Amino acid sequence: MIALPLLSETQSALVELTGVSAAALIATLVFDRKKTSHRAILFGIAFVLAGRYMVWRVTDTVAPLGWTFDFLASWSLLFFEAAALLGSLSAFVMLSRTRDRSAEATANLSWWEPGPPPKVAILIATYNEELEVLERTIVGALALRHPNKEVFILDDGRRDWLKRYCERMGVGYITRPDNLGAKAGNMNHALRFLDNSPLPPPDFVAVLDADFVPHRGFISRTLALFADPKVGLVQTPQHFFNSDPIQHNLGLSRSYPDEQRFFFDHMQAARDAWGIAFCCGTSSVARFSALKEIGWFSTDSVTEDFMVTLVLQNAGWDTAYLNEPLTEGLAPEGLKEYVTQRARWCLGMMQIARSKVGPFAANGLRLRDRWSVIDSVLYWTTTFPFRLAALIYPLFYWYASVTVVDATVPDVIRFFGTYYVWVLIALNFVTLGVVMPVLTDVSQMLGAIPISRAAFVGLMRPKGHPFKVTAKGGDRSQITVQWSLLAPFAVILGLTLIGLVLGIFSDSFAFYDAGDGKAIVLFWTLYNVVVLCFTILVCVELPRRERHIADSPERALMMLQDMPDQEVWLVGLAQDRVRIRGAILSVGVRGRLRISDVGDVEFLVNARTTDGARLSLHPDEAQHTALLERFYTDGEAPGVLNVKLAALIEGISRRLSFNADRH
Repeated sequence: MIALPLLSETQSALVELTGVSAAALIATLVFDRKKTSHRAILFGIAFVLAGRYMVWRVTDTVAPLGWTFDFLASWSLLFFEAAALLGSLSAFVMLSRTRDRSAEATANLSWWEPGPPPKVAILIATYNEELEVLERTIVGALALRHPNKEVFILDDGRRDWLKRYCERMGVGYITRPDNLGAKAGNMNHALRFLDNSPLPPPDFVAVLDADFVPHRGFISRTLALFADPKVGLVQTPQHFFNSDPIQHNLGLSRSYPDEQRFFFDHMQAARDAWGIAFCCGTSSVARFSALKEIGWFSTDSVTEDFMVTLVLQNAGWDTAYLNEPLTEGLAPEGLKEYVTQRARWCLGMMQIARSKVGPFAANGLRLRDRWSVIDSVLYWTTTFPFRLAALIYPLFYWYASVTVVDATVPDVIRFFGTYYVWVLIALNFVTLGVVMPVLTDVSQMLGAIPISRAAFVGLMRPKGHPFKVTAKGGDRSQITVQWSLLAPFAVILGLTLIGLVLGIFSDSFAFYDAGDGKAIVLFWTLYNVVVLCFTILVCVELPRRERHIADSPERALMMLQDMPDQEVWLVGLAQDRVRIRGAILSVGVRGRLRISDVGDVEFLVNARTTDGARLSLHPDEAQHTALLERFYTDGEAPGVLNVKLAALIEGISRRLSFNADRH
């Protein structure tokens, strides 16, 4: 039986939790997420609750000092948690501000008039991408509205077929005899080529990854912010026309935002308000004279983009962030590529922290720029190790009867519960609901092992690491199990389940002697089981048939012989293959699609779907180019910007029943 005093304490803690939750919800109803004062109040309270929680953890929940296993386990977990909390507090301070420059961009369009428009060189660095990936970007760059532009392909793969394609499309082709400096070296070679050309050099340089397609207004909108002569670089967000591995493998392509939305839509805008938004490589525009002044891009880090930001700011230039969807790219389609990319970002940040522009070097950096680096280092070095610790430490209880958090249920509700609920509500208020329990944990868990390794290897040995290109495109038509990523989580899940069963049903384990702590460790363990199951599920990669996810489908007119014309909607395009909704057709049927700005395109039905069909198109060369422009350069970037809860639940239900939407 539960003692009455304990029951009373629990009820009191629940009342406190309810009050905090109600206060947070009321605040979100009356506050304006764009007002700094309102955001500061929300995150200021989160700061206070975090401090209250950590004081309780240090004073009431850890083992007494002494060289015992209980002491080592309890205090080491506290260290991991305190480090992660320090990173969270830094993020709270950063998120207390935000900035939207759209009005500024609109007000300063064509600021150079009545003079001629500035000359812009568009650099597209490539190494091993296939034509299907590259041609979208090239077509998009050529379709940009800015009249005074040049497009250059920087080919570190030295491919003759690509040179011939560039000649046919009328774009510049630049290569070099070696690959020194990886992407940064490739761009530096092109910048020096332009600087030494007999023609006048460009005024601005736009950088696009090989898979990022610009919208028609990308140049005109970003150039508007250069009306301020102090601005050396403008970064825009990265949006994606396909789903990332988490969205796709959980069947959430149309209900849950891609993993980068929190950073690009909210954290970068907050950084911009502090004057520390940083370059993310692709989808950025820089002033040519500013790059030349600092000696082009640094090759001291595999993330040359963040480093060039610090060097520019140290030279007196400002960076700006325009939070508008002006480009669309290809998110890593495979889980291995997804993890490799993030481990490279982590390694690059550690190299920067140890470089001449590191936060503790004598380099003249502003205090806020030092904070910018420290904040990023804290994120990479604390978040992911803590995620792993949260999985492993409950095993100490099940197998060694070690209570790493010695606390009562009422205290956990009062101190941890109030902090967690307030932060969850505050974050979802300012980010439009993109922070989801379990799913956010899964996104961090997937790369936790290689990222943690990269973080500490990079800090200890920053030099001598090769640049690993994120593979794009390729065959994604089969189910693939990523065993190397799945195996550690499967082992931890197995140990967790075995420990749970033995702990509850075996007399040799101390579950029933653990007092009130057993409820805490039981809840903690069950939550870990859920996170591990979803993480393992993501490691089973589903086939991909389309790479363009259209939330606003294109309308087309279908014309079939001896049948009345009917409207259909195009919802996916990949290499002249398209999926339609609105007409159920038999395999082998031929006809024509009338698409706005493209014309009449012949098609053949390849497969039926539940709501339409999959077609292979047979356009001529002009129609093929027009299709790419229509799907990738017009309108808003596709994708999910906030959580659609009903669709999310439906998608996960389908995935758990092995009936996920596989497009």
